[in-house]
Amino acid sequence: MTDELRYVYAVCRPLDAPLHADLTGVGGAPPRQLAHEGLVAVLSPVPERDFGREQLHAHLEDLDWLAETARAHQRVVAALTTVTCPLPLRLGTVFRDDSGVRAMLQDESERLRRILDRIDGQVEWGVKVWLGEESTAEAAAPQPSGAPESGRDYLRRRRAGNAAREESAARAETFARQLHEDLAGYASDARLHPPQSGPLTDAGAGRNVLNSAYLVPRARSEEFLELVGRAEGTRPGLQVEVTGPWAAYSFTDDAEPEAPLNGAAGTAGTADTAGTAGTAGTAGVASRGPGEAS
Repeated sequence: MTDELRYVYAVCRPLDAPLHADLTGVGGAPPRQLAHEGLVAVLSPVPERDFGREQLHAHLEDLDWLAETARAHQRVVAALTTVTCPLPLRLGTVFRDDSGVRAMLQDESERLRRILDRIDGQVEWGVKVWLGEESTAEAAAPQPSGAPESGRDYLRRRRAGNAAREESAARAETFARQLHEDLAGYASDARLHPPQSGPLTDAGAGRNVLNSAYLVPRARSEEFLELVGRAEGTRPGLQVEVTGPWAAYSFTDDAEPEAPLNGAAGTAGTADTAGTAGTAGTAGVASRGPGEAS
């Protein structure tokens, strides 16, 4: 009885070129390929003491461990992206043994092939738009005065400040909506994720008014980036951030409707094939590209 489990990073077609010999994944182990009927699972061995069901869920409370595992996961997926169009699996997708992985490839074959066909020749670009805190603060700032401020003046200033912030936010939303429509025209598919917030957000970044992902043919990526570049700097107080190219993290599910731009719940962004027979324990944490927490 072995205490090694199988950590699966992604599923892809057979590779036309080998991965770098020095590539390492979770726990420092080099990834290997397991082929089954035209599909390939890229995996590496991990110890059951860390990745058994109970142990894995306990580790998810350890942010340092989670960050290190996520970096290793992404390192392998990024390497795959240079030689193919992989379908990245959820962070913490673990199987008992090779037979469990083969069972997953067999049971999920139709869906996996359909998704791989859809993302073939494509990469994901992430685009965020931030409304800086300074811009709204400056718009709402009172004019300097040497006289004491009355209660009426204070209320008037508060109303003016609120109106300025609302106007700034409305302009930002309009800009973000138009940018998303323009970028979606260059993409095969697009996703709107909920606005980024919480402890993973840079406190100085401001308010996130657009958090989107685009599935773009590699051949059109230059045009896509040129369009993003033309948008940058056109609205004072707004910052446009682009990241990528990534594997198609946000498009590894079957097609779903977009979330509305007002921040309603969006897609998790990763394929969840971890519920098939043979799993030794799976995490409910979506794995996205670095800097793409959503």
